[in-house]
Amino acid sequence: MLIDFFFELRRHKVPVTAHEWGDLMRALALGLHDSSVDGFYRLARTLCVKDVAHYDAFDLAFAAYFGGLALDAAAVTEQVLAWLRDPRALDALTPEQRRLVDRLDLAGLRELFERRLREQTERHDGGNRWIGTGGTSPFGDRGAHPTGLRVRDSGAGGRSAMQLAYERRFRDYRRDIVLDVRQIDLALRRLRTLGREGADDELDIDATVDETCRNAGDLELVFRPPKRNRVKLVLLMDVGGSMDPHAHLVERLFTAASRAGRFAQFRHYYFHNCVYDAVYEDASFRREVSVDDLLGHHGRDEKLVVVGDALMHPAELMDPGGALYYFRYNPTSGIDSLRRIEHHFRRAVWLNPEPERYWRRTTIETIAAVFAMFPLTVDGIDRAVRYLIAGGLRPAAAR
Repeated sequence: MLIDFFFELRRHKVPVTAHEWGDLMRALALGLHDSSVDGFYRLARTLCVKDVAHYDAFDLAFAAYFGGLALDAAAVTEQVLAWLRDPRALDALTPEQRRLVDRLDLAGLRELFERRLREQTERHDGGNRWIGTGGTSPFGDRGAHPTGLRVRDSGAGGRSAMQLAYERRFRDYRRDIVLDVRQIDLALRRLRTLGREGADDELDIDATVDETCRNAGDLELVFRPPKRNRVKLVLLMDVGGSMDPHAHLVERLFTAASRAGRFAQFRHYYFHNCVYDAVYEDASFRREVSVDDLLGHHGRDEKLVVVGDALMHPAELMDPGGALYYFRYNPTSGIDSLRRIEHHFRRAVWLNPEPERYWRRTTIETIAAVFAMFPLTVDGIDRAVRYLIAGGLRPAAAR
C-alpha cells in the first residue's frame, strides 16, 4: 500500500526505513489519519521523519506524489540569499554612538543606568538617551543597541544585552510530551551500563535447568537479581529568554530522559543562560542548589548533560559580576564555573538547539572549548550518547 510514496521519500533523501513504514501502515489501519489528506500528511510526517531538517524534503516528496509537482528545493534566488546575508541591525547608530559602544564596559553600563534612573521623570520611546523602548539607548527594551541593559524580557530584541533588570517569569519543562519523543527515547536507550542488583526475583532459566539435572529431575527453581541500568544522569537545562523558541524540543528530551526506570538515578536542574554559583531545582528559581552542593551530591562517574543555546553577551560569560540579573553578583565568572563543573564529571556533554552554522565567533564557540558540544537533534543526541559511553575525541566544533 502506497509503496510508491515510500520510494518517493527515499528518492528525496528522507531516511525512512521499513520499520517506520510498518508503523505508518498500522496507524492507517487504525484510522489515525482521519480519512483525509491533511490527516495522512500529519501522520506520515510524524512517523517517517526523525529530524526537522528533513521536513522540507518530506514536503517535496509529498507534493510530488500526491500533487504531481516537480520542485527544486535548491531553487533559491541569489537576491534572497544576499538579503539574508545583509546585517542591518546597527544601521540606526551614529558614528558617535558607535564610539560610545566601544568604550562602554559592564561597570560603566551599570553606573550610567543608575544615573538615568535618578534623572528620568517620564516615559520615553524611540530615543537614544533615556530608559525607553524601540530606540538606540543602551537601556530599555526592543531597541537596537549591541551593549545594553534590558529592563524587562519581552522576548524581542537582538539577544545581545549585557544584563537584565527584571523579574524572572519562567516555567518548568513539561514531562508529559508524547508526540515526537520516540526517536529521542530510542537514542537515549543506548546510554546504559547493565548490572544485576537488588532482590532475587528473576527466574534464571539456565541455572534452573542445571540444578534440576543435579537434583535427579526434581524441579529446582533458581532466581537471580534482574539486570538494571546502572547509569546515573544529571541534566542541566537552560530555561527562559532565548531558549523559549526551543522549549518544545527540550521538553521532548526531558520527557524521554525522565521516564521511570530509564536510569538508576535521574536528577535535573535549571539555570538561565549560564551557570554561575548555583543551579535551581525549579524554573522559578526558588529552590537554589549551590555549585558546591551540586558537585558534592553527584559522583564523578555520573553522566552530565547540559542543554542550552550558549548564547549571551561575552561579559556575562567572562567577567566576575557579569551575571545577567542586575541584582545578583557572582564572584566567579560563568566560564570558570562551567570549567569546574565539566572537570568534576568524567563524562559530560552539551546539547545545543542552535544550528551549528551559528556557533562560530560567538560565546557558543567559547563554551564548546570547555564541553563536548553536540547539536540537539536525533543524530546529535546519538553522537553525544556514544561519547558519554566510550569517550574519545571531541566533535570538531569543540576542539
